[in-house]
Amino acid sequence: MDWHKLQNGSDIRGVALEGVKGEIVNLTSDVVNVLGLAFVQWLKNFSNESNVSVAVGTDSRISGPALKEAFLSGMKDVGAMVFDCGLASTPAMFMTTVSGDNPTTGGVMITASHLPFNRNGLKFFTNKGGLNKNDISDILRIAAEGVFPAKKSNSPVTTWNFIDEYSSFLVDYIRKSADVQNNYEQPLQGLKIIVDAGNGAGGFFATKVLHKLGADTSGSQFLDPDGTFPNHVSNPEDKTAMESICQAVIREKADLGVIFDTDVDRSAIVDAKGNPVNRNALIALIAAVILQEHPGSTIVTDSVTSEGLTQFIEGELKGKHHRFQRGYKNVINESIRKNEVGEESWLAIETSGHAALKENYFLDDGAYLVAKLLVEMAKRNAQGQTLTDLISALQQPLESKEFRFSILEDNFGEYGKQVLNELQKQVALVEGWNVVSPNFEGVRVRCTAADETGWFLLRMSLHDPVMPLNIESDVEGGVDSIKVKLYDLLNDFQGLKLP
Repeated sequence: MDWHKLQNGSDIRGVALEGVKGEIVNLTSDVVNVLGLAFVQWLKNFSNESNVSVAVGTDSRISGPALKEAFLSGMKDVGAMVFDCGLASTPAMFMTTVSGDNPTTGGVMITASHLPFNRNGLKFFTNKGGLNKNDISDILRIAAEGVFPAKKSNSPVTTWNFIDEYSSFLVDYIRKSADVQNNYEQPLQGLKIIVDAGNGAGGFFATKVLHKLGADTSGSQFLDPDGTFPNHVSNPEDKTAMESICQAVIREKADLGVIFDTDVDRSAIVDAKGNPVNRNALIALIAAVILQEHPGSTIVTDSVTSEGLTQFIEGELKGKHHRFQRGYKNVINESIRKNEVGEESWLAIETSGHAALKENYFLDDGAYLVAKLLVEMAKRNAQGQTLTDLISALQQPLESKEFRFSILEDNFGEYGKQVLNELQKQVALVEGWNVVSPNFEGVRVRCTAADETGWFLLRMSLHDPVMPLNIESDVEGGVDSIKVKLYDLLNDFQGLKLP
């Protein structure tokens, strides 16, 4: 078996169930059992401890219970102390490594985020945060070599309903931070806030967090876990999913809508008028909150954020916008690096909804992001203001589209580099087009012609033989104008399949 085919950046992912034509199951119980053995060995190497403890949770996927049982069994066989956390969120599994008097050595979430029902995977944590790509490579290498700790008598599995403790943590945080006079216990009283969990693991936020804080959560939808995801894809970036929560907010006359992905490490919100607050708008909103607390600090984002967002962060909020690379771990690690070299950075966030705050271990946590916004909402509501008043000055592009070009060449990485290098040379010859610098991913170009007034970014996908193209424009028809001109430059690349 080629173990390294299971690696997906800083996670492990594979096909866990039959049912999708052409997709062969490679994440079996036997495979996951070995991964349990390998993770214990990796943890022993990492911690320099002979005895390690691990907490494991799952999202709502059908394959979750069987894979969890296999993973727990593997770890038990080599004497690890194991905790079964049942249905949980990815951020909660990290929190087991830092919470209470006896934190675990490691935390594991069995999830494939927003991917289809037949997929599954594993995300790993220590008290230093989520594992990086090289750590996953090490675990898979250990699995491939098959050299594990000596087997011991099985230790018992301890049931730990940690999501209750995690929910209490969020409730206490919101109460203390909002500190609403005359209503400390229920700072969200009088507000109607509905949740769309997409039948993933996020339903707890409505019942165990918002309800305890006094919010009216009636009209919340798809809170029950269901691994077939019968209503819509559990993904805040999905158009159908966002339309569903937007319509629910209007139908229920809610003050706010909240939507999570399957394992709750991503989120987005909807305002009282049914407008989605995601992507650039979500970044702008949390940046406005952070820069009130830490004036002049740096907001690190991924590469596809808009020019309007930069103007808002730097012009309106007087902060710094550092547009970096795609990949939530890339964004988080860059923000950490900024702090290490003396540049204050309290927020790392992707347009996908992954948001990590320095105050919260730089953990990408969709529930904590919403909690942070709810604190501000409670404060502003007490003053007769709304949360989204904070981003009234944000300039949104008139048009925005993403295209994806398949690379037909076997060595797609090298071919993609050739395309980008040649494109950068050709762009220099186009009147009104200027390569943006500094730029840390792909080729980003500002387009200043009257019928374009926007920008585009062509880059390599993080893992696939694909080149995503993002185009934004502030004029009607601008995206098409930019696209037509760009296609003319790319037509000579026979190994690039243009849509």
